[in-house]
Amino acid sequence: MSECLFCKIVDGTIPAAIVAESERALAFYDVAPQAPVHVLVIPKEHITSADEVASDHGGVVDDLIMLAQRVMDDEGVRQQGYRLVLNVGPDAQMSVAHLHLHVLGGRRLEWPPG
Repeated sequence: MSECLFCKIVDGTIPAAIVAESERALAFYDVAPQAPVHVLVIPKEHITSADEVASDHGGVVDDLIMLAQRVMDDEGVRQQGYRLVLNVGPDAQMSVAHLHLHVLGGRRLEWPPG
């Protein structure tokens, strides 16, 4: 996906503040944070959204969550709690058409989200 912003981050043509990486996923700070810790965790493989995850993507969601856990450990907020958010489609404010997990923490998060 040559036009995908997140694919360009994965291949290094667009810089990002990378905080962690696994064989299949990449984690970097969100450029418009909604909490003191706001990291995006993406698969290195282009998958448009959670709607597109299929059995042949075996393990990609597991990898995203395990990398998110590692990031929250590294950021020192895992014990206090954190939020994982997957947005799908324009009504959910999905701004980049590449599967991404928002990982938010570092303060008490209100519900419903503001």
